[in-house]
Amino acid sequence: MSQYWSPIVSRLTPYVAGEQPRIQNLVKLNTNENPYGPSAKAVAAIQAAADDALRLYPDPSARALREAIAARFGVQADQVFVGNGSDEVLAHTFQALLKHDRPLLYPDITYSFYPTYSRLYDIDVVEIPLDEGFRIRLSDYDRPCGAIIIPNPNAPTGIGLALPEIEALVAAHPEAPVVVDEAYIDFGGDTAASLIARYPNLLVIQTLSKSRSLAGMRIGFALGQRHLIDALERVKDSFNSYPLDRLAQVAATAAIEDVEWFETCRQKIIATRNRVSDELLAMGFEVLPSQANFVFAGHPALSGAEVYSALRAEGVLVRHWNKPRIADHLRISIGTDAECDRLLEVLKNLPAAG
Repeated sequence: MSQYWSPIVSRLTPYVAGEQPRIQNLVKLNTNENPYGPSAKAVAAIQAAADDALRLYPDPSARALREAIAARFGVQADQVFVGNGSDEVLAHTFQALLKHDRPLLYPDITYSFYPTYSRLYDIDVVEIPLDEGFRIRLSDYDRPCGAIIIPNPNAPTGIGLALPEIEALVAAHPEAPVVVDEAYIDFGGDTAASLIARYPNLLVIQTLSKSRSLAGMRIGFALGQRHLIDALERVKDSFNSYPLDRLAQVAATAAIEDVEWFETCRQKIIATRNRVSDELLAMGFEVLPSQANFVFAGHPALSGAEVYSALRAEGVLVRHWNKPRIADHLRISIGTDAECDRLLEVLKNLPAAG
């Protein structure tokens, strides 16, 4: 602590990102990065845009990108908001839409940036426990609230809700904003973007970090009716009028438009995820049904810390949280087939899992 800090700083517990170690030959399966490079068209767009125009500020409205996203999802360009990664989009959303007299609802096991933003913006929260199978139970959200945010699929469990379930949740709370965080939707779920025209309280947030392999560019977006997007723009323009640089805008536009690359890449990840899940189950692991680019698994005879340490000792890095209910589980990102084969090889040599 320092005497120069504003009072809020000492009360914050910052979000802790997944480890990014500099270890040679590491099998890195801990941050849900796409194991395959981005669209060649996105790379070419970056190269073409790296010219004298970089001396100029980028388009603050990111119009070309918003139009590409709108065309992809069947909405209007003014129903699209873009930001510096979905984390920034979420941060603006918490400030613009989720602070009300009644509490914000979200799952007790979920994306750990939600509690961080809630503390940062002093938002009253009620965490709704997942059921015994780590699923979101929608009936538990049938209570007065100021707003709701849920990831679909949830993180770190990977379990998703069907589109009719999402619609039921949104319809049940017409007086409150309902935010659906779809960071992993492209690996097995159905986006709620099709519901936007019917529900003025729905905001859908996505990222280009996962299914479009642009984590290094930091690009996220939100879809919603114009009044919700207007709120986000008011906050953004009071904070940073230029969140996306020129290179990010052209890369994202090309990636969104390269549907063939997108479909091929995500199907490879889905196939590898299903194979990894089957092999983990055969080794005695309990594996939650995943619709994401990771699996959430634990072994009944081994602690999560033991498995994490054994993998790390062999150069395989996964994600472990020492938290109630999930301390004996690991989140394992889906890498290439070769990377996943190495993971499985190490796990098969564990005394209780061979």
